[in-house]
Amino acid sequence: MAKSQPTPLMPHATATWLVDHTGLSFEQIAEFCGLHILEVQAMADDLAGSKYTGRDPVHAGELTLEEIKLGEADAEYALKMHKAPVEVTRTKGPRYTPVSKRQDKPDGIAWILRNHPEVSDAQISKLIGTTRNTIGAIRERTHWNIQNIQPKDPVTLGLCSQRELDAVVAKAAKRAGVSEEAPAAEGVVDGRSDKEKLIEELRAEREANAKAAAEAAQEAEAEAWLAAKRAAEEAGEDGVDAPEGVEPPAFAEVQPSEEEAVTAPMEEEAPAKVSDASDEDSADAAGEDETPAS
Repeated sequence: MAKSQPTPLMPHATATWLVDHTGLSFEQIAEFCGLHILEVQAMADDLAGSKYTGRDPVHAGELTLEEIKLGEADAEYALKMHKAPVEVTRTKGPRYTPVSKRQDKPDGIAWILRNHPEVSDAQISKLIGTTRNTIGAIRERTHWNIQNIQPKDPVTLGLCSQRELDAVVAKAAKRAGVSEEAPAAEGVVDGRSDKEKLIEELRAEREANAKAAAEAAQEAEAEAWLAAKRAAEEAGEDGVDAPEGVEPPAFAEVQPSEEEAVTAPMEEEAPAKVSDASDEDSADAAGEDETPAS
């Protein structure tokens, strides 16, 4: 039978007291305590596997004597809760850990320190239910049982839930500014700081600028040399030397122009023809001088 009213804070202990100190029926006690009627009957017959110490609901304010008398007078009467128990909630203090799992706490703390160093001691203390002194001793390896401590996942050990661990890690990562996105270079983690990355970028930019300036200077020197050479050719000078402070570029070779290639053979043949004519005149003059005297 579904009930809308709450049950006593300690149902089995309350049922034990009502069985021993009142004339209520088993059905009434079972309905008020939220138990099965066979459980109440086993308590009355001392057949229950566990023995409970009775708890007085009248003293706790959950029932009144008048309510009990009404129930004893009418077996069909359903007992009504006088004052519902206050729900006990833990808002402060460390988490309660069963005795059987307390020996696993150092292993869980060591796992968090190794895999999530961004999590603070206060968060670990609240998550695992331990003290900061214990956390510091494990971190500094001064714990009395440090030789036997093996890092193990606290979720596997039952010290916390996966949801609680994920929430603590996400909060610590957000506070520390750790990005969850992996680098694009095949999953390689870049462990450099922002300062080191900025210095490397500035160094690369400076080297690129120096290289570009050197190439521009080399091109300027080549253009100046070629301009000086053209100016000298237009002035009709041969064997033009590079201006002072301007060296010919390595790739520049002196190539004869088209006009020079055409006129050069003609200039070389002209003196030969002149010399031939002078030889003929000399021969004629010599012939006249050799005429015999009469």
